[in-house]
Amino acid sequence: MIRLKYSLIFFILLFISCQTDKASVRRIISKVEIKTIIQDSSLNVRALEILKNNQGGAFLTSNGELGSFFKIDLEDLPRRSKEFFVTPLKPIIYDSIKPNFRALALTGNGGFGISIGNPALLYDLAEDQEKLVYKEENEKVFYDSMEFWNETEGIAIGDPTATCMSILITRDGGKIWQKIACDKLPVANDGEAAFAASDTNIAIYGEKAWVATGGKSSRVLFTSDKGNSWSIYDTPIIQGKETTGIYSIDFYDEKVGFAIGGDYTDPDSNEANKIRTTDGGKNWETITGGPGYRSCVQYIPGSEGSELVVVGFKGIDYSQDGGLSWTHLSNEGFYTIRFLNDSTAFAAGKGRVAKLMFK
Repeated sequence: MIRLKYSLIFFILLFISCQTDKASVRRIISKVEIKTIIQDSSLNVRALEILKNNQGGAFLTSNGELGSFFKIDLEDLPRRSKEFFVTPLKPIIYDSIKPNFRALALTGNGGFGISIGNPALLYDLAEDQEKLVYKEENEKVFYDSMEFWNETEGIAIGDPTATCMSILITRDGGKIWQKIACDKLPVANDGEAAFAASDTNIAIYGEKAWVATGGKSSRVLFTSDKGNSWSIYDTPIIQGKETTGIYSIDFYDEKVGFAIGGDYTDPDSNEANKIRTTDGGKNWETITGGPGYRSCVQYIPGSEGSELVVVGFKGIDYSQDGGLSWTHLSNEGFYTIRFLNDSTAFAAGKGRVAKLMFK
């Protein structure tokens, strides 16, 4: 009798647990509260990352500046007017050049940023004095995004300067960056490049990485071994013009991924601008309806791959079913977004950096 009693209790608790898990997955976000952290008309931020201690963020601007903000908790203040301490913007200048930064990657020891245009300038941001660790001069050079697999191995990607996409790899924590030779990479199609819109052309999970291209040809490069070998997958996303294709890609795990883009010159069109995969990027399906052009997509942490948020200069949208259907949350425009947890994110764009609270 006692054994039966405890068995019943066990199954009741198991049932409640399962119901709770299902309920959390089924939650529906209906609004977003936006709180500005930094506002300045001269700001143009497309490179934003969460600090490793989860207490704030760091960013690079298109005007060659490094900034950051930290959460503060000053109990001795009778009325606290600010939630974050914002550091003064720190200019980074090479000769007379103010690097146009569109990509930033953080490690536990610091961070790295790379500029678009010629020359490409890649800086180690860990020291008090920023250190130039890679420079590339070429009339076609244009780097778009960067990420790290771990503390020592990282990747940056850019437009072709020869017959393949430009891919830089570091294996020593960013001290040395080497460009992969084109004979080790898939051949780029005519007009294939990438977009430096939100620093989310690269998605990493484990040792794997997916790199989104765009333009006249929009595909996904894939490596399963941290950049040692590469394959490439076709996609059904809109392509064919210099302004069309994938602008952002994210993977929840090694199988489930989503990409978004479109044509920023026709931002209201949602024709074939969203695609998703459930087999690691080998095959992609087009999602109909939903938002038009957006520059950044991110999975919400802990959502089992069911919840996504996309942002762009036309607003913020949310999906609770893996991207099949969408709810428009706000007309407020941002270029890029990063999640702190399942309900809080930081976003950046033209003129501001903000905290977003999803409810």
